[in-house]
Amino acid sequence: MKFNWGHKILIVYLVFVGGILLLVFKSSQQKFDLVQQDYYGAELKYQEVINATKHASELGIDLGLVVRGSFLHITLPPIFQQSETKGEVHLYCIADEKGDLKKKFKSNNGEFDLELLTTMKGNYTLKLTVQNRGVDYYFEKKILL
Repeated sequence: MKFNWGHKILIVYLVFVGGILLLVFKSSQQKFDLVQQDYYGAELKYQEVINATKHASELGIDLGLVVRGSFLHITLPPIFQQSETKGEVHLYCIADEKGDLKKKFKSNNGEFDLELLTTMKGNYTLKLTVQNRGVDYYFEKKILL
């Protein structure tokens, strides 16, 4: 069988349509994790985060982060070393929601260790909410584990 130019155009057209259909099928199989399920409710509460971030930036001193084996050692600014501090630490995995880690903590000396999972590798955002003497503070820092 001899191919003329009509057959070649038909083959190119069918390969193109097949490629587009393959791309549509593959893209429909992708998983997308939302940062938050309730965007509207979180947006209404975001002013609290802005105020807490402002309080943290007024301190002028940032967090100290050191990875020691399977622990993340977090050192808070000196103002937190004189009284009881409580809060919540959230390690947000950028790539996969299953890699997130949330823990509550209490500290009397401004330092605490966070136990890391063995599967925690890659880029993370540390979101630390701290309450001391009735004032909320919010720290956010990108880390590589």
